[in-house]
This record gives sequence, structure tokens and C-alpha cells, in this order.
Amino acid sequence: MTETFELTNYNFYSSRLDMEIISNIVDTLKEILEEDKKQEQPLFLRVADDFILNIARKVVQEKKKTFLIGITGESASGKTVFVDNTIEAVVRDKKEGIYTVIRQDDYYKDTSRELQEAGSYDALFKTGFSFDTPDVINLKLMREHLEGLKHGETIVSPKYDFVTCVSDPNGDVKKPAKVILTEGLYVLNEEIRDIMDVKVYVFTPIDVIKDRWYKRAVSRGKTGEAADLQFRDVNETAQKYIRPTYQIADCIINGMVDKDYIKVITDKILARLSEVCSQ
Repeated sequence: MTETFELTNYNFYSSRLDMEIISNIVDTLKEILEEDKKQEQPLFLRVADDFILNIARKVVQEKKKTFLIGITGESASGKTVFVDNTIEAVVRDKKEGIYTVIRQDDYYKDTSRELQEAGSYDALFKTGFSFDTPDVINLKLMREHLEGLKHGETIVSPKYDFVTCVSDPNGDVKKPAKVILTEGLYVLNEEIRDIMDVKVYVFTPIDVIKDRWYKRAVSRGKTGEAADLQFRDVNETAQKYIRPTYQIADCIINGMVDKDYIKVITDKILARLSEVCSQ
């Protein structure tokens, strides 16, 4: 009887303490967001009403749980750069078990045969083939890998060559970690978004996207009419498949923010969270 009372009493005070810490974290994050709004190029463009509270609860009450963050946005919006810059800003210790990154670009299905049969990218695109619809991504395999990582399994992600369109199943070994970051055009697609703990959308103006996209297309062997045909398709498919996920994202991130500011704001968040959690 005494043991039961003591356990109940402990749980009550533990829960009360957790709620106090959660409340302090919420207040802290709201302050940082208000400071961010005043910037010429703020990092956070929109945050869902319950996002901050959910993050605070996960930080305090789900410390041992793997945290899966899905980051999407249009082609050339800056998803990959944002992920890399955030990792550089946040992760000072490179030891295993802290984070793992899964790139959706690695999960393109092998279309080397289609390219060879067409003879060129120009000819391939003229057949109506698209690299920018969900069905050209192996979302089923990607989901299996993400769920495996969340359950502590090591996986081998495929590797895709954007010049030859070859998908190599023996890509990179990815180990489970505290935080799993996954980025790509369709990580918030209905086939996969339900397993995300946090859903992020990177927003970038279309004129900036277009400039970035054409520069990247050259490195992938697409120029002239081939590039024009694909970008037209990119814009149309974004309107159909990607832009609607803007509405379901937990937060909208500014794709125009440079890595120096990402470092500034992440340092501020980490410092204040550390201070709150140590009280």
C-alpha cells in the first residue's frame, strides 16, 4: 500500500514537473519565433498552432524515441541545402547515433532502359515521360527503410545516378539514430507522411527556383529543349502534387535563408532549451 502511494505520489510530481518544463519550453520557443519574425528574411514563415507544444512534449516526454523529420518543397527550393546547413549548425559531435539522413533522390526507380531506348533526354521528355511525379519514386521501399530505422534497424539505401538514370540497390549503409532527417519532393505524399513526427515545407519564390533549377540541370546533363521541357513539367507537377502539402506542414521554412542565420537561430534555440531543461 505504501509503495503504491509513493509511486502515485512520484508520478504526480514527475508529471507536474514535466508540465512546468514543457510550459517553459513553449514560452522560450515562442519568444525566439517572435524575434525571428522581425528579420528581413525570417527562417520560420508559418508555424502550426499546436506545433510548438507538440515539440516541447516530445523533447520532455519522449526522450528515448526516434524523431523522424520530413522536409519537402519544390524542386530546387533548397531542401537539401537546408538539411545540410541545419546539420552543420546543430550537430557539433559527429559520432554515430545522433542523426541519419535519407534522401528521397536516392529512391528514384531505375529508368536507364527508357533513356537508352529514347536515345536522349529530349526524345524521352517528348514521349511524355516525367521525372517529377510520385510514381517514379520507390516510396514503398523508402517507407520500409524509414520504419526500419525508427525501429532500430540498419538499412542500405539505393543510389541513383541523375545522368544515366541507373539505380544501384547497393548504395549507402544508414544506421538508426536519435534523429532521422528525410528530404525530397514527396516525403509528405499520402503514402508516407503518416510516419513523420514533424512535417516541414521549404518555401522559395518561383523565380528563384527557376534560376536554381536550370543551373542544376546542366550538371545533370540537361540543357536546351530538354531542360525547358522538364522544367515545364516540374512546374505543372509541383502545382498538382507538392504545393498542396504546404497546407498540412507543421511549419513553413524560408528557402532564402543563408546558413549563417540558420546557425545563429539554432544556437539560440539550443542554448535556451539547455537552460530551461537544466532548471
